Amino acid sequence: MTANTRIESRQGLRVLEDKRIVSLMLLVTTVVCAQVRIGLPFTEVPLTGQTFAVLLTGMVAGTGWGAATQGVYLALGAAGLPIYAGATGGWGALSGPTGGYLVGFVASAWLIGRLVRFRPRNFLWLCLCGAAGSVLIYVFGAGWYSLVTGQGVYATLLKGVVPFVPGDGAKLVVAATLAAGYHHLCREPARREPAG
Repeated sequence: MTANTRIESRQGLRVLEDKRIVSLMLLVTTVVCAQVRIGLPFTEVPLTGQTFAVLLTGMVAGTGWGAATQGVYLALGAAGLPIYAGATGGWGALSGPTGGYLVGFVASAWLIGRLVRFRPRNFLWLCLCGAAGSVLIYVFGAGWYSLVTGQGVYATLLKGVVPFVPGDGAKLVVAATLAAGYHHLCREPARREPAG
């Protein structure tokens, strides 16, 4: 690899290190993943790709940018843009049975970003951070679902948590794999560049 190629490669990676650009890409990813929606006949909560995007946001963008990215997603949808699951939006969608999950996205991205900082960003650590973020989404989502629908704890767990755990586990593994690769890519060229 020549010095010019190394410099051009490093300049290209700077785009991936610019949190504004990364956050915008993650916002678009959240909107797109929200449209991957599968309704379940026994609950108002659909299977979506949003949680994948939220986990990836926290793992890649960090605390402030991650929470801000999901906060912008929340605000744009609440303002009426049809960007929530199933191309919905507005205050009705946010205050409905699934609104707690949407609010939980902001808290989850913040928590994941906060936890990620404490250890090297390897796959296992990212999985653990993402698992903590997933639990937080469930707490916000199931709590709000229970309040809005009047369901008890058992019914809420059966309709708002249990059916989603296997899929969320798979999304967690994919998000951690991508995030680990991202962090490796962003730090790798710095090691190879000559000193001076």
